[in-house]
Amino acid sequence: MDRIFQIGDFRFRISYPEEVIPPENFMKFECAESDGGDGVQGDRGSVVYVYSIEVADSLPLSEGRVIARRPDLVVLQSGADGGQGLESRLIGVKGNPDFYACYRETSSDSAEVVLARDRIRELNIDPMFTSLLALERRFVKRDQMILHCAYVEYQGEAILFSAPSETGKTTQANLWEKHRGSRTINGDRALLGKKDGRWTAQGWPVCGTSEICNNEAIPIRAVVMLSQAKENRAARLTPGHAFPLLYSQITVNKWNKEDHVHTMDLIDDFLGNVPVFHLGCTISEEAVECLERVLGT
Repeated sequence: MDRIFQIGDFRFRISYPEEVIPPENFMKFECAESDGGDGVQGDRGSVVYVYSIEVADSLPLSEGRVIARRPDLVVLQSGADGGQGLESRLIGVKGNPDFYACYRETSSDSAEVVLARDRIRELNIDPMFTSLLALERRFVKRDQMILHCAYVEYQGEAILFSAPSETGKTTQANLWEKHRGSRTINGDRALLGKKDGRWTAQGWPVCGTSEICNNEAIPIRAVVMLSQAKENRAARLTPGHAFPLLYSQITVNKWNKEDHVHTMDLIDDFLGNVPVFHLGCTISEEAVECLERVLGT
């Protein structure tokens, strides 16, 4: 199989065997034969990155210097390309001691992925397939960030509810849908990037347990950092207070100094252009009303 996908403004090609089946949500980002009439499928020049996926009985040995290690991921750096080190990764799942894939960059615009044959059925799980592609590494170089949030459209703008897992992002998104007629675009992630000079929320092929995943781009009205509380209180945060909260919910490769510093610069730019609020909330319409007042909607 040879298919072209686009997430945000990043257009890439994946070649993979028939036994590999990308998840349904990932396929929502495939470029159709007639993508806006520009002949995307036949225009290989528009593709900026190429992934080649193969299946093997065992994973190859990765070479290079280990620059990051955790139970579900080992990152290595080997060689250089135009002064930039190329990464390799052994990719796994927390709680499982065996890795299911090996990712290796072969140039500045291509990578190879080898999948363990006995694990390919698990690739129908959104995060497992998406993790094969090291997409956060591609996007930071395109001035874009991945935010852990419930991405909601309201009156033509995006409100992003962000917080650690199990804090209530989906709950607050559902309250806005119930009481204000909003619409959830993605229940777990959004890609943040500028479009026509304005920070915009864009679709992402991973949506967590919400099962809500749409490929849409909408200008951002505000980010709302949530915490559970006995009473509803909302206030706008200064950039200094907002920075660590937002940083904690953005995918950051701390092992790559250049990308890490650039991500922090992007957050600074974001906070200079998009208001961030804190909402201590209950599960009630009053929480909606409280936030509505400070948003000025």
